[in-house]
Amino acid sequence: MTVALHSALELYAHALAIEREATARYREFAAQMADRDQEALASLFLRLAALEQEHARQLEARTVGMTLPVIADAAYRWLDAGAPETAAHEWIFRLLTPYDALRIALAGENRACRFFERMAAESDDDDLRALALEMAAEEREHAALLERALAHEPDPHIDWERALETARPT
Repeated sequence: MTVALHSALELYAHALAIEREATARYREFAAQMADRDQEALASLFLRLAALEQEHARQLEARTVGMTLPVIADAAYRWLDAGAPETAAHEWIFRLLTPYDALRIALAGENRACRFFERMAAESDDDDLRALALEMAAEEREHAALLERALAHEPDPHIDWERALETARPT
């Protein structure tokens, strides 16, 4: 999504949408991992959900009394664009591996980081730029946590091209 922001209010509105989506997905991922006895990952996702929720609370506190633009709920969804009850959403969670959950979360954090970095780079407003850079730094910290966890999680997917290549007689 390409967004041009012209005020801190717009940045706050987008940031809140990003933080709320991340909070919701991390909670879902934590529940899925707990159901699969992946307690370390469930704990990591709960920790990230708490961090995202705290960021949202801080943003809400900064904007008390301000009228923020409305951002569509689907604008920053990590998974599907439909309601959480859709069949696609359920299907994703049936197939979700710990590795996949980490990759999806990392992609979400990286998208948010790039968004805030782009907002900082494109802004002529020093306050808006500083706010965007602050938010990008928070997303980078989350991405780093996910990258460390991903480095310890084996990729469960089969590379069929490679497997078939090694099985062919020469």
